[in-house]
Amino acid sequence: MTFARLTTLLSLAAAAASLHAAGSEENAWPAYVLEKDAAGQTESWNAAGPLAFFGPEPGTDQGTVEGFRPFYVRSTDATCVKTDILYPLFFYRQYPDNYTWSILQLINGKGLNANAAKAAGPKDQHFDLWPFYFSHETDDPDESYHALLPIYGNIKYRLGYQRLFWAPFPLYVQTVKHGTQTTYVPWPIVRIVTGDSHGFGIWPLFGSTHGPGGSYSNFYLWPLGWNNAVEPGPQEPEGSPLTYHRAFLPFFSSDSGPGLESRTYLWPFFGYTEQASPLRYSERRYFWPFLVQGTGDGRRLERWAPFYTRSTSRFSESTWVVWPLWHRVSWNDGDVAQSKTQFFYFVYWSLDQRSDTNPAAAPAYKTHLWPLVSAWDNGAGSRQVQIPSPLEVFFNDNPDMRQTWTPLFSLFRYDHRPDGEARTSLLWGALSWRRDDRNGLREFHAGPLVGMRRGPAGDRWTILGFDFGANPGNHGQHIR
Repeated sequence: MTFARLTTLLSLAAAAASLHAAGSEENAWPAYVLEKDAAGQTESWNAAGPLAFFGPEPGTDQGTVEGFRPFYVRSTDATCVKTDILYPLFFYRQYPDNYTWSILQLINGKGLNANAAKAAGPKDQHFDLWPFYFSHETDDPDESYHALLPIYGNIKYRLGYQRLFWAPFPLYVQTVKHGTQTTYVPWPIVRIVTGDSHGFGIWPLFGSTHGPGGSYSNFYLWPLGWNNAVEPGPQEPEGSPLTYHRAFLPFFSSDSGPGLESRTYLWPFFGYTEQASPLRYSERRYFWPFLVQGTGDGRRLERWAPFYTRSTSRFSESTWVVWPLWHRVSWNDGDVAQSKTQFFYFVYWSLDQRSDTNPAAAPAYKTHLWPLVSAWDNGAGSRQVQIPSPLEVFFNDNPDMRQTWTPLFSLFRYDHRPDGEARTSLLWGALSWRRDDRNGLREFHAGPLVGMRRGPAGDRWTILGFDFGANPGNHGQHIR
């Protein structure tokens, strides 16, 4: 991932006011606040404070977003039409050839839209009512199903299984996965395994399964005892021996295999691990998880929990001080060096990004001091500040949540564009200041009471909606 792409993730553009060089503002707050471009065309507006709004879709060239927060938000661009109602209560996504919708991630639907279904041929529609009803309708009976929990179900290629069948649940359950069929009568008590693996079990007393190959799995008085042998992974050389996992808790557990020996006594408190491949690593555990010491190739762990923990690897470095109060983690994502600092997880949260390939590039950052303030700087001239900010720290990676809810709390906003234009607003635009040094513009509004615009074309004032102005260059005469 490139530095430029990552820095865009630090923006609060979803809630930012639209600023355009040489544009102007028409402020009749709280009725409406308009942002106009240089040609006098309305680019964005909001009414009733942050509730009703329209403007460009952040991150797109031609997309738009509009709605009445938080009840209705609709955004449109070339790839998708998004409709949210009290997000995340309900959302609908319309793509060029398919759609998806959800109610609280519990009632879900997706499929091909009418035009795409006609062009593509077979229909493909999913509908779920978690955890009671599942359906998939296609023109292929081998992939279509309807399932009602607990009465009857025959789910195919879903939930990690090739087939999941019950009639009724939990009296009779059958699963098919990786060539192995497992039958429970009832689930999870009696288990019968056939296919590439075969075995039998009565949970929680005992169970034994053998295959595929030389692997096997046995448990006794679950979860106290087990004896398992696992086939080597696909990355291991052909002919590698099995890896063995054995335990009788809480007295003893062990893992042994190619280049690995691990023992735990009085599980999980005391033990050691010696690993020779694929990378060397040695670890000692004393009253785990509080005292742990480990070292190896490109990896080191020092844990004196809860007071101090530091772990390093070839890819990241993490430090905890008085867990869970202070945490700092650093890592590289492609050519971007990133570091995140947290105090009590979310009370203070800061992410910094720097370019490894271009050290002279300005860093990017996002910082939250919950619930007071959030600040962003993408390192390319875009800076934003919001006060207060009670939700942003919890939804850093959810633009739909930010679009719907963040502006409702935006009592103070500061937005600075890469071209030097800056806008400050209070009470959702009731008071606003705008500065554009590149075009020599200054603008101030106190709702519909007083407005001032000063630029190369002269000064212009509005008082109670009446327009006053001055001739260019004649600053001694302020009223026309």
